[in-house]
Amino acid sequence: SILDDYSDNPDSDPECDVYIVEGDIAIPNTKQCKMFRGGLLREFIIYEPDAYASKNSSVPLLFSLHGYSSRDHWNYNYTGFQDVSDNNGFIVIYPQGSILSSTGETHWNVGGWTTGSTTDDIDFLNSLIDYLQFEYSIDTNRIYSTGMSNGGFMSYHLACNLSIKIAAIASVTGSMTNKTYDNCDPKHPTPVLQIHGELDRTVPYAGNSDMKPIEEVMNYWVNHNGCSPLPKQNQIPDANGDGYGGTRSQYLNCLNNVGVELYLLDAVGHDWPAIDDDDNYDIHSADVIWSFLSKYSIDGLIK
Repeated sequence: SILDDYSDNPDSDPECDVYIVEGDIAIPNTKQCKMFRGGLLREFIIYEPDAYASKNSSVPLLFSLHGYSSRDHWNYNYTGFQDVSDNNGFIVIYPQGSILSSTGETHWNVGGWTTGSTTDDIDFLNSLIDYLQFEYSIDTNRIYSTGMSNGGFMSYHLACNLSIKIAAIASVTGSMTNKTYDNCDPKHPTPVLQIHGELDRTVPYAGNSDMKPIEEVMNYWVNHNGCSPLPKQNQIPDANGDGYGGTRSQYLNCLNNVGVELYLLDAVGHDWPAIDDDDNYDIHSADVIWSFLSKYSIDGLIK
C-alpha cells in the first residue's frame, strides 16, 4: 500500500478509491485519493462529470480549495460544483490542506497568518496537475483554481507562482497576503474574479496586517492585465426581498481580452454565497465562478 511504500519513496503517485461516506455509501463519479508529497501524506477528492466517460475531447480542470481549518469533503459538500460540472463537463479536484504545526489547523501556505509553515503547496498542486493530465484527458490550457477564504488566498498564490499552468482564478472571501502580493510574478494576463461580502470580519474588505485590502488586490490585477482603471458597474438584484443585493464591477479592455471582476455583496459575511434551501445570498457562487472562468484559456478570452 501507499503507507508501506513511504519509507522507500517519500514522493508517491496517488492511490484512489471510491469515495465512501458514513453508512458505507459510495458517492457516484467521485474518488478519494492519497499520496505522499514533500514528506507529508496528502489527500484530495476527484469529481468526474456524468458525461466524462463518453467525451472524445479533453476537458477543463478546476481546483476547489477549502478554507483555513476546513476539509476537502466539506468544500465538496457546500460549493455546489458537482451540478455545474455535470452541466458543463469539467473535472473538479478538491485538495486537502496540511496541518499548520503552530495551530494544529488545516491550511494552505500563503504567508500572513500561515507564516512558519514548511508545506510547499505550490509543489503539491503542481504535482496533481502533472498526475491528472496523464490519468485523464485534461485541456492543459484550461486549468483553473477557486477557493473559499484561505483557499481564495491560495488561488491568488497559484496565479502568482504557477501561472504557466493556471489560466484563471476566482476567490470567495479570500485576498492576497503581503508575501503573495510582494512576490507575485504572473507570466501572462490572468483573469481574476473576487466574490466578497461587505460584512466579512474574518477577511475584511479593508484588509489588515495579514492581508491586502480587496481594492488593492483588484488594482494589482487591473494594472497587471492592462485594464481600464474605471470599472463598469451593475447592481446585483436582491433575490429574496431582504433589502440587500450588491454591486458587480467589471474592468474592461484588458490584455488578451481577459477580465477582472468584483462581486461585492451587501449583506454577506464570511460565507460562500449560494441560493438554495439553506442560504439566499443573491448569487450562486458556483454558477458565477464557472461562467467567468470558462470564458478563458491560458491565452486569454476563448474566441
